[in-house]
Amino acid sequence: MFANLAMLLAQGLNGANQVQPEPPSPLLIVVYLVVIAIIVAGMWKTFTKAGQPGWAAIVPIYNIVVLLEIAGRPVWWIVLFLIPCVNLIVSIIVMIDVAAKFGKSAGFGVGLALLGFIFFPILGFGDAQYQGTAARY
Repeated sequence: MFANLAMLLAQGLNGANQVQPEPPSPLLIVVYLVVIAIIVAGMWKTFTKAGQPGWAAIVPIYNIVVLLEIAGRPVWWIVLFLIPCVNLIVSIIVMIDVAAKFGKSAGFGVGLALLGFIFFPILGFGDAQYQGTAARY
């Protein structure tokens, strides 16, 4: 009886009964890369419209700093992006400010925060012009 228990424990320890997860399909990887490329292209164009360097869209922390500068918020707000749950609220506030700088509504800013892969290309490649000061909605 103890021999069978020892065999079961040994099998569990060496991983003989563990199931390996499926790798992601190539189609899923391609779709993911296309979505990332769309977001980067939209942010790049948005940054250049605002007079900022477009390459900042691909630098992880610096792109948030540039968004804060475009929104007219202090750079120390980067700390708020590191706090769980607070970062969602702060990102919505910052994106509303970014949308206002381009003459867009608060709803467009919420769209930037929650559906950036759709709204950043609209902002970057659309006819919106950077106004430099916050527009009232």
